[in-house]
Amino acid sequence: MSPAMVGVVGGESPPLHPADDRIPSMKAPLTAAEMVQDLRERLDRQEERLAGERSVSTALREAILPEPGAGMDLPTARIAVRYAPAVQPRPGQSCATLGGDWYEATTLPGGQVLLAVGDVSGHGMAAIAQMAQLRHALVGLAMTGQPPDRLLGWLNALVLNRLDDCIATVIIGLLDPATGLLTWAHAGHPAPIMVRDGRAGQLPAPRGLVLGASPDPPFEVSEVRLRPRDLLLMFTDGLVERRDRDIDEGLALTMRAAERIRHDDLDAGLGFLIDAAGGPSPEDDTCLLAVGVLGR
Repeated sequence: MSPAMVGVVGGESPPLHPADDRIPSMKAPLTAAEMVQDLRERLDRQEERLAGERSVSTALREAILPEPGAGMDLPTARIAVRYAPAVQPRPGQSCATLGGDWYEATTLPGGQVLLAVGDVSGHGMAAIAQMAQLRHALVGLAMTGQPPDRLLGWLNALVLNRLDDCIATVIIGLLDPATGLLTWAHAGHPAPIMVRDGRAGQLPAPRGLVLGASPDPPFEVSEVRLRPRDLLLMFTDGLVERRDRDIDEGLALTMRAAERIRHDDLDAGLGFLIDAAGGPSPEDDTCLLAVGVLGR
């Protein structure tokens, strides 16, 4: 027989040692105090993770969007912009997360000024990344000199073909500083607020479906000629929507506050508008873009 096959056949079986009752057969159940401590530690780890994600999201947003107060002075108008992050947690979250709200104000080669405000659905890194793609795509596409409805059609194709699980709203305006003519269109976005002769109201909205909802959505264009001392306000829904009130109430608060904004200090006026419409702790991100037409 090969040495490798040597074994024991027959004989007595080796004795079985009695179980050592000093070694527990399972982990002892936690006491109530230990369960509470374990829960606290898990919540602390989750909050640290979310805080880290928010820090990265904040740095990314700051790299993408201009700093607060980064407006634009035109010969006939002053443009001011503002982004206000949410500071209250959304339902089911322990800390607030940044969303996909964005704005753009830039002069195009033909002399027109591109004005835009948009909102990508969702929060966190994914929404911010999609927001960045839409914003940069719009600036590049606007260099073609095409009207807002054509720009929206191209953005819709981008969302459907390159941005997975993305739904977004946007309003695009092209302002001619020489004549004051604003040509604008929207994709499911709130219509701008106009303050004229001390009275505020929303502009009648042309047809426009949210980006990503249909391969061939209808986009129509509207025009309005801005007059001296007019104030035009573009905004995302975080300014007017709250869980505990009707959106019409939020719009009414916003319009009353807009009537009190001074043209000579639009930056401060936008801060006042946010406070008046939602208080110091908005529940959602908010983007604002204001155009104050100069003149007497």
